[in-house]
Amino acid sequence: MNPSLEFLLAFIISLEISIKPSLITNFLIIAFALVYLLIRKTSFKKMIGLLMIPFIAAFTIFATLYWFSTKPDPYYAWNLSSRVYVYILTIACVTADTTAVKFSRSLEQNLHLPSKFAYGVLAALGIIPQMKSAITQIRTAAMMRGVYLSFWSPQLYFKAILVALNSAENLAQGMESHGFVEDQTRSTIVAIPIKKHDWAIFFILLILVNISLFCFK
Repeated sequence: MNPSLEFLLAFIISLEISIKPSLITNFLIIAFALVYLLIRKTSFKKMIGLLMIPFIAAFTIFATLYWFSTKPDPYYAWNLSSRVYVYILTIACVTADTTAVKFSRSLEQNLHLPSKFAYGVLAALGIIPQMKSAITQIRTAAMMRGVYLSFWSPQLYFKAILVALNSAENLAQGMESHGFVEDQTRSTIVAIPIKKHDWAIFFILLILVNISLFCFK
């Protein structure tokens, strides 16, 4: 499926379940997403992470609305807590078979977003591994001086931000040196078309979700 349509589908589904509560629909989407990720041969480690990491937020929401509320509502608690998994797993499905480069090209070609925005998204996604490496180096350098920078230390993230700004400046200079000119027409090296079956899958899934939303509570 086209990356832009996948993203729009995940966004619309997330928006609709936020407006119209339906616990059954939430569980159906979660089940479908898990099956899809298994079909895409997602690693076991990543699957465990997708289930365990959102559990903290989901459990907090459930506990707040059920155990610590003056008027406990089990349905409302389950509904809101399950939405966390819907949001996480739908985005996981989008990224399961879409690379950052393909997604940025799709934003530019299919959604007709400005090139600077599409490449900005690509740069933001690409700088994440560099930021992790920079934070590790900063902590190691500080420990060699006898200074321990904790995970929540402002000094650690201030230095990491400086590294990010420097990387952004280097990236901008690199793009200009390769002929990138803002607001100018650019040729397409790799086309990301929207095919008929992409639209068919998009509307079929969207219709099924809406049917479930309005037929099941």
